[in-house]
Amino acid sequence: MTYAVLTLLYQYYLSQYDVAKNENDRFTEVVASQTQKTIIFFGHSSEIQPHESEPSYKLFVNQKYVARVVEGCNAVSVMILFVAFVLAFKGKLITTMIFKLSGCLLIHLLNIIRIALLSIALFYYPQHEHILHGVIFPLVIYGVVFLLWIIWVNKFSVYAKTTSTR
Repeated sequence: MTYAVLTLLYQYYLSQYDVAKNENDRFTEVVASQTQKTIIFFGHSSEIQPHESEPSYKLFVNQKYVARVVEGCNAVSVMILFVAFVLAFKGKLITTMIFKLSGCLLIHLLNIIRIALLSIALFYYPQHEHILHGVIFPLVIYGVVFLLWIIWVNKFSVYAKTTSTR
């Protein structure tokens, strides 16, 4: 139920932006901007530009167009899935709130680093786009979410408390 409600709320948020006019949502814009700054932190020049023909941002590394940052890159759907799972395995209210917020922040930070490293890798190894974008980098973000779930269920959820007394 939580997943459905959060997804509907997110879809409502996205509906405020006109795809026909190539409008990007604010969170995707923040992700693109923070990714650009991270690439610069890693020692490369970078810039972002709104895409002319679709709702996305063009991401440049060392003046080379290497990637598009689209709404699906902002990891909000991953955060929704993470939060829904945590709520499905209840814990104490304050612990749940802290874990959800900390987890979402960690997912966001790792996502920015992931996109930055992916973009730099695509600058040097464009021929490996499929494996980089389709396998290695999704494995990182989903792997971390899976580990967070394991930590939650085994350390903080009500389920962890009932199984530890056996």
